[in-house]
Amino acid sequence: MRASRLVSILLLLQTRERMTARELAERLEVSERTIYRDVESLSAAGVPVYGEAGHEGGYRLLGGYRTRLTGLTGDEAEALFLTGLPAAADDLGLGAVVAAAELKLMAALPAEARDRGARLRARFHLDAPSWYQAGAAAPHLPAVADAVWHQRRVRLRYRRWEAPHEVTRLAEPYGLVLKGGQWYVVARRDGEFRTYRVSRILDLEALPGTFERAEGFDLAAHWRGYLAGFDARRHRGEAVVLLSPAGLERLPHLAEAATARAALETAEPRPDGWTRVRLPVESDEQAVSDLLRLGADAEVVAPAGLRRAMARTLAAMSARYDETRRK
Repeated sequence: MRASRLVSILLLLQTRERMTARELAERLEVSERTIYRDVESLSAAGVPVYGEAGHEGGYRLLGGYRTRLTGLTGDEAEALFLTGLPAAADDLGLGAVVAAAELKLMAALPAEARDRGARLRARFHLDAPSWYQAGAAAPHLPAVADAVWHQRRVRLRYRRWEAPHEVTRLAEPYGLVLKGGQWYVVARRDGEFRTYRVSRILDLEALPGTFERAEGFDLAAHWRGYLAGFDARRHRGEAVVLLSPAGLERLPHLAEAATARAALETAEPRPDGWTRVRLPVESDEQAVSDLLRLGADAEVVAPAGLRRAMARTLAAMSARYDETRRK
């Protein structure tokens, strides 16, 4: 632990012109007294580190000194692809490992390249979750990631929309995907690949032994194919809806891209200014929730079951807001 800290101090001083004991202590989460002792140890080992007193003081390395002690550990090398995704690294339990790997990379770069890297970080930021949404809690994510990496079969208890809502599955996890702030695991079960949202995993047990991955499996290509057929699998029905001019204008901002696209492709303007459209729907329950966002600017024409569901919901809402019921 102390050896690792000494290396970190050395690398930090290589990447910064000067750092105070307080800054080093905060960065490494130790006391300033510990930093004083560590700097003394580095000096005793022949590292040309010296301190300057005063307001502009701090620890420096003699000009031009560089160390070759930047070798990455196995975990750090594996985490390199996450250096631009700190939130994802934290989710996977690799935040500290990524930080250490990034520090070693910065220390190994010449000054000009290091400055360009710092400018890039200061001017670009990736925020994966969608607007108005936070990524769902996924307490089993680190365990899933470990099973993916070590090719461990897992037994998972999973909550899904269809009945029965809780199921137990034996699966071989092949890969993890971060999409719109949500983590998904692609796993093979009974010879077929399935996708599970990690936040819906209720329990997970890694089983003894390992499994053999299917030869030639490409996670990125599989995910592209999965997304291509996602809407077709999910949207099992269709609704005929009348939209007011305001509703037609608001639809792209309130509905999914597939819904807005279908409205544009099927639009039939009417003499009264309203537009008749055909919209893909997942279920009556979901369609009611989605269409209520448009308020009085939308009217369901068909199917009859969905129209009745809308009427029941609106009647219940009207009764709830009936002023005569207020006490």
